[in-house]
Amino acid sequence: MSITEMSAAELTALRDDAKKQYEDFKAQGLKLDMSRGKPCTAQLDMCSDILDILNSSSSFKDSDGTDVRNYGFLTGISEAKKLFADLLGVKPSMVIVGGNSSLTLMYDSVARAMQFGVYGSEKPWNKYDKIKFLCPVPGYDRHFGITETFGVEMINVPMSPTGPDMDMVEKLVSSDETIKGIWCVPMYSNPDGYTYSDETVKRFAALKPAAKDFRIFWDNAYCVHHLTDTPDSLLNIFDEAEKCGNINMIYEFASTSKITFPGAGVSVLVASENNVAQISKLLGMQNISYDKVNQLRHVRYFGDADGVRAHMEKHKAILAPKFKLVTETLARELGDDWGVTWNKPNGGYFVSVNTMSGCAKEVVRLCKEGGVVLTGAGATFPYKADPEDKNIRLSPSYPTLEELEKAMELFCISVKLATAEKLLAK
Repeated sequence: MSITEMSAAELTALRDDAKKQYEDFKAQGLKLDMSRGKPCTAQLDMCSDILDILNSSSSFKDSDGTDVRNYGFLTGISEAKKLFADLLGVKPSMVIVGGNSSLTLMYDSVARAMQFGVYGSEKPWNKYDKIKFLCPVPGYDRHFGITETFGVEMINVPMSPTGPDMDMVEKLVSSDETIKGIWCVPMYSNPDGYTYSDETVKRFAALKPAAKDFRIFWDNAYCVHHLTDTPDSLLNIFDEAEKCGNINMIYEFASTSKITFPGAGVSVLVASENNVAQISKLLGMQNISYDKVNQLRHVRYFGDADGVRAHMEKHKAILAPKFKLVTETLARELGDDWGVTWNKPNGGYFVSVNTMSGCAKEVVRLCKEGGVVLTGAGATFPYKADPEDKNIRLSPSYPTLEELEKAMELFCISVKLATAEKLLAK
């Protein structure tokens, strides 16, 4: 029987049972953190030998004969550019290789646009009275944090299994010149795990913005982070945009943060050659070069793009059982009876759960008091404001399987308790 069909007496009995289970969990003194999509210790240990690739007897010269320990090569060494170009299906001349964080490249890209504009700008973004970004929701909280930091107004765009609502995107972008950008996680989106359909990518590539300096921020964070043997595929947006004469409209980002070490990886910004030239000129005033030794370390470790893909099979072996545990627990404990829905992604780092409206904050609070920290309710929306208070992002990667099993038990009990209380209050 669906919980919405139950009598007050039946709801009270369910609530009381869930409350007892919840108090039993609190007594266990759990201390588990599922607030972010962090690689677990086993994943980090798996590539510890990357630290041994370079030592005092190593050659520190790249294929061009450049000593990577010295100054120069602002946009990255050629071998690293080729590695990422092959992974992402672009030309090496379109690649800027950065430091350990693609988030830094995204922040800097917005900051440069605010202060100096982008290629083809009539003036810097901060010279406009108001600028706006489109934000597919639910989405990545750190994207929203960047634009909020710069005072950019954010507009929610609903997500679907094929990507953002493109009718809405096309209408807004073509009619409002104050809209300067859109955030996208096109493959295994954060948090829903959706991959944009070919039609969606083609419609993005063919956009006709009212603003000449409009940019698509294409955060391809999970391009090789598959969880199944039948992974999703993503159409190459640069190929499509070139057909439409829009290749300058895209900034693509990626990194090895969840491939090697989040604190010591390599990031990339991919853009048209016109964009790269404009960015490089300004970047030269900010930086001499990023860590080329680390770039060489990654190139020597992986060898080529196929080496990266083979390495990601090891990650899949660790992560796939955790995602299976999460979705199977949700199905077993909540099923169709509690007004809860969730995704079953083919890749990425998250499981997106939608509770009954008005319950997400209470579920997250109950979990925290019970010993499991989740991403804050509302974090997947601009300004941390989920209009229905229902979306919760689960991050299964960091806990062990045993810890995750406990955490999911508590999560399901918290959902039942919050939902029963919500219905009884009505």
